[in-house]
Amino acid sequence: MAKYHRNNVGSLVIDRHGGGNFRLWSAFSGVAFRRKLLDTMRCGISRHRYEEDSDVRSPEQQPQQQQVSESKRNNGGSETLSEILNSSEASTENSLEETDEEAKRKIKVFEELQNVVKKFQLEEEGSQQMEAALDVRRLAKDDSEARVTLAMLGAIPPLVGMLDSIDVDFQIASLYALLNLGIGNDTNKSAIVEAGAIHKMLKLIESPENSPNPSVSEAIVANFLGLSALDSNKPVIGSSGAIPFLVKTLKNEKTSLQAKQDSFRAIYNLSITPTNVSEILETDLIPFLLNTLGDMEVSERILSILSNVVSTPEGRKGISNSSDSFPILIDVLNWTDSPGCQEKVTYILMVMAHKAYGDRQAMIEAGIASSLLELTLLGSTLSQKRASRILECLRVDKRKQISEGNNNYSGGVGAVSAPICGGSSSGPNKQDLKQVFEEEEEDMMSEEKKAVKHLVQQSLQNNMRRIVKRANLPQEFVPSDHFKSLTATSTSKSLPF
Repeated sequence: MAKYHRNNVGSLVIDRHGGGNFRLWSAFSGVAFRRKLLDTMRCGISRHRYEEDSDVRSPEQQPQQQQVSESKRNNGGSETLSEILNSSEASTENSLEETDEEAKRKIKVFEELQNVVKKFQLEEEGSQQMEAALDVRRLAKDDSEARVTLAMLGAIPPLVGMLDSIDVDFQIASLYALLNLGIGNDTNKSAIVEAGAIHKMLKLIESPENSPNPSVSEAIVANFLGLSALDSNKPVIGSSGAIPFLVKTLKNEKTSLQAKQDSFRAIYNLSITPTNVSEILETDLIPFLLNTLGDMEVSERILSILSNVVSTPEGRKGISNSSDSFPILIDVLNWTDSPGCQEKVTYILMVMAHKAYGDRQAMIEAGIASSLLELTLLGSTLSQKRASRILECLRVDKRKQISEGNNNYSGGVGAVSAPICGGSSSGPNKQDLKQVFEEEEEDMMSEEKKAVKHLVQQSLQNNMRRIVKRANLPQEFVPSDHFKSLTATSTSKSLPF
């Protein structure tokens, strides 16, 4: 018969007849104990599990269970504990070994980098320095930690100093080592510029014996691209005279494709800083970019540069003064299907239309209305919004002109007021002035622009016919004159349907 009592630590002890066999249970209240028994009976837990929980065994099971329990107490428990201790010791030893291996590896790598930097100090100019520059280029190419460590050990100043060498191989090795040190590391980019690398690179370009060397030029362009990615370097590079060199490289027909792409990207990086726009305008870059817009491979990149240039008053003036700038930009809207190009062109035109009345008139003369109307129907969401903004600016100007025409119209030399009410023969009404303005606009537009505008009007009318058909209206529906006038002048904000 088992007896239950509590020991001095609050645990429930089950005593058995026949000796000191007992089991210690976790302490809980009597209410909780009764609840546990009740839940066990209600949930239908198997007798076997119940007997295991309560240490109650059938007469057949008890001797066998006692043997197993004694075996566990005598052997199993110690074996399990020994296995746990052994596995814990083994895992600890493995982790310590891995830590030691990692520490040894890092020490070995550090010593290797340290030996590389020491080579710069062995000779004034010789094979050791060349070997060190090549090692820096190799080690820093794909390892960000090596870039940090090499810079901390002082690899940048001797590499910049190698740019003074008259040996082209030394120059190229140093340039590509510096390029790899700056990959993804703003601290190194800043340190390279502070060490005077920009001035020395430009000095190499200005040197007559090195300027024909395409390998040196390409390496310098690549460095300008990498260094110009850091905002604090942009004003330094822009004011150093690097922009004319990049423009010259861009325009040179003998320049490799990679060097041209790097030049485009470097100029774009520099154009982000407003102070560099004036440096760009001093070159003939804007006309060159506008005339190169037909090249699909670089059109979006060119428009990105122009989007930065147009952000300053000087830049807007430079674009406006360029020959055929507006016809070229508007023509891009007609032939490109790229959403990126459409959005950038509409941004440039929107900024210029918002800032200057003269630019708006030049846009109207170039036939921008039909192109913008088509874009509001077929363009991306952003280009549609920007096209609508431009059309709104142009519509405001048109209203002002009509208003001024009503107030200042003269049959002869003197100005007379237009009649308030229609029907008078003393002067034209508002509708007549509007028609005159539209006819003048039509005359200024090329045949191609007229064709595009006609297609847009047809598209609007066809849409209305489809709507009428769905509404079960008479099939012989013919657009009225009022509807035709709406389709001829409507914008995305006031479409007739």
